[in-house]
Amino acid sequence: MPGSTRILGVDPGSQATGWAVVETGSRLRRVDSGVIRPGRGVELSARLLVIHDELTLVIERTAPTVMAIEDLFNAKNPRSSLVLGHARGAAMVAGARAALVVHEYAPAEIKRALTGNGQAAKEQVRFMVMRLLGLTDQPGLDESDALAVALAHQGRARFAAAGRGGMS
Repeated sequence: MPGSTRILGVDPGSQATGWAVVETGSRLRRVDSGVIRPGRGVELSARLLVIHDELTLVIERTAPTVMAIEDLFNAKNPRSSLVLGHARGAAMVAGARAALVVHEYAPAEIKRALTGNGQAAKEQVRFMVMRLLGLTDQPGLDESDALAVALAHQGRARFAAAGRGGMS
């Protein structure tokens, strides 16, 4: 589609990594989306490899032009933050290998972009994702979070293109 952009949105996690490709243009549309589940009880290094390899396949199949990924949040458990950082790294390397520019967005920024409230519940975010994309099927929360990341980037890019601000 001329003038369109394909955005790969990623909601990283070591147990479940949501991903979504959204195409912009005359209208927004979901190209494809899903969740990578490396498996419980699998060593962290093996889970990271699965995340990297599966996202590499998604990139090859859907040809996004940019990647947007959720940034770290302040988890109560430092180990959880560290593991989440590793999952983000595996995803970011997949994007960088494909020569995608990777943009990072804080969870509150994503929620605010979609709902107007940086503290919105995941279900509220999913509702707005479904509404913006005209989805009739309800995606799981990891998948809808990835769609939200892509949509937040699309909104930020449109705002920047209008000359009213820069992208992160």
